[in-house]
Amino acid sequence: MTKITILIHCKDTSGIIASVTSFIHQNHGNIIYIDQHVDRQNGIFFMRSESEFAQDNFNLDSFRSEFKHRIAVPYQMKWQLHSDDYCPKMAIFVSKYDHCLYDLLGRYNSGELNVEIPFIISNHPDLRPIAEAFKIPFFHVPYSKEIRQEAQLKQLELLQEHQIDFIVLARYMQIISPTIIERYQNKIINIHHSFLPAFVGAKPYHSAYRRGVKIIGATSHYVTEELDAGPIIEQDVTRVTHAHSIEDMVAKGRDLEKIVLARGIKLHVDRKTMVYNNKTIIFS
Repeated sequence: MTKITILIHCKDTSGIIASVTSFIHQNHGNIIYIDQHVDRQNGIFFMRSESEFAQDNFNLDSFRSEFKHRIAVPYQMKWQLHSDDYCPKMAIFVSKYDHCLYDLLGRYNSGELNVEIPFIISNHPDLRPIAEAFKIPFFHVPYSKEIRQEAQLKQLELLQEHQIDFIVLARYMQIISPTIIERYQNKIINIHHSFLPAFVGAKPYHSAYRRGVKIIGATSHYVTEELDAGPIIEQDVTRVTHAHSIEDMVAKGRDLEKIVLARGIKLHVDRKTMVYNNKTIIFS
């Protein structure tokens, strides 16, 4: 069986669900999941469906072309069609913190993340042994104000050469170039602590500790040119008390970062996210 996922959004009007489901049925497909949402404030309709087709009588290119002309164009849809036969290519950017990298590579190695990882990029050489232990190519691309343009060109060259589908910033502590952000719109996933903007700077947990916070958290989001202001994919929190030290809070925060980043990546890989007006629609 061939399984395809269709994501659509367009102006809300009657008949969209009936048209899509009838089209799938006419092409001998079996719908195994369907969900929809209407943004009534903006009058926008969103839908995600999963369908299965017998491989002996299904042609993906023909289906895609026919769907475009018979359904997408009349409804003026923005749409995506993905086959589960394709395994997306994920590049990892990292600096010196290793907790998210270890977690992602462990999940990848166990088959939890249905991706290919062609390479890891870092602005420091420190984490090369981790990449080598998992047999993944590692590229050290130094990054500073003086060589920023050269570094960004090298990053883009690697991304294009390996036909990368999306990027994960696993605690990469540098700014991503506008060129790469534009090329990979809503395809760059970042993780940060949820203290922003209240506790900015190099030591947010120290600031939070001094204020006596009771909840710490983490947020994964798509990257935009406005720093840490992109569409949110996933969030989580954990409680802390006066009895927790700064070290305890850092450890709890890093645990959350690993979990929330992995969840955000899985939602993206499973095609369960849609972005509209800097806001995400997350399907179950």
